[in-house]
Amino acid sequence: MKCYCLNKFLTPLKKQEIDTPTPSGEEVLLKIKASGICHSDIHFWEGYYDIGEDKKLELKDRGIKLPMILGHEIVGTIVLKGSDVIDLEIGDNCIVYPWIGCGNCESCNISQENYCVNPRYLGIQRSGGFAEYVLVPSYKYLIDIKNNNPVTTAQYACSGLTTYSAIKKIDQSIYTKKPIVIFGAGGLGLTAISILKALNSFGVLVVEKDESKRKAALKAGALDVFDLFDENLESKLLEYNNGNKYKAVIDLIGNNLTSRISFNVLDKFSTLVIVGMFGGLSSWPIALIPMKAIKIIGSYVGNLNEFYELMDLVIKNKITPTPVQAYHFDRINEAMDDLRTGNVIGRAVLVHDS
Repeated sequence: MKCYCLNKFLTPLKKQEIDTPTPSGEEVLLKIKASGICHSDIHFWEGYYDIGEDKKLELKDRGIKLPMILGHEIVGTIVLKGSDVIDLEIGDNCIVYPWIGCGNCESCNISQENYCVNPRYLGIQRSGGFAEYVLVPSYKYLIDIKNNNPVTTAQYACSGLTTYSAIKKIDQSIYTKKPIVIFGAGGLGLTAISILKALNSFGVLVVEKDESKRKAALKAGALDVFDLFDENLESKLLEYNNGNKYKAVIDLIGNNLTSRISFNVLDKFSTLVIVGMFGGLSSWPIALIPMKAIKIIGSYVGNLNEFYELMDLVIKNKITPTPVQAYHFDRINEAMDDLRTGNVIGRAVLVHDS
């Protein structure tokens, strides 16, 4: 089968031919129809995370080795299945839950595979969606998408799930009765707006540096948008809320600036959920964390139960899909460059040949 492989960090993905895997037991082989590109793929391509003070968390230190086939937002058609597969048939179009754990650690035992200590994530530890086919370790990680469009559905394996899980870390009584602030209007931000609308939220204020993305957020249904680099940003956010601070912020960027502003606009007994990993160090006054009783929560993708909940909303057409910028599979390096340089509105998705 054809794939695009990362053989060396910070270099273009290389087109290669490798053996097509054969499923057995609970395994399922999908012919990929669409595979989304995520900012995490850019981090993996770079080979590190910025953790501040000119320090880097190298992927090799996390046990991630090259070569690797990236891509974890995957929709495909079942072409082969093992003898133990039930409920799914050849020809079904399915979205893949890629955050697969070892099945034995404490996190896996409490259905939190996305926090597994020895993960088997597709597109990271195991071959992912930047290929013609993908082998899924068990049918339980697949959901039949029915008649949904594979290209607009692929985003929910990461972008959708990540924002859904972050939203669930905020008390429902907050986001249904009060506005919440979201930093970032990329693919995750636009998806978060749509999901919150489906969950009957009061509404969302979006902070974003890029004007075109601010316009996209308004089109998606944001109450209002604000420029991240506005020197009066904090006062304008408070002014919008009649001088009151906010009970919840979701930071989809996650850098020095957004973490500082997030903290400053939060009220007492409020929640800050950090999703973005653009890096740097926070500068919160430690004493104010207990004084304000702020909950600061990190959120990484989502668990399998949350995936099933989210996809139930998607399949029932309760969520408006985030706009996608489609690229043919062979334009993968162009798509990666566009995402890295901020030239994608919504989600970048690779479309595979039928």
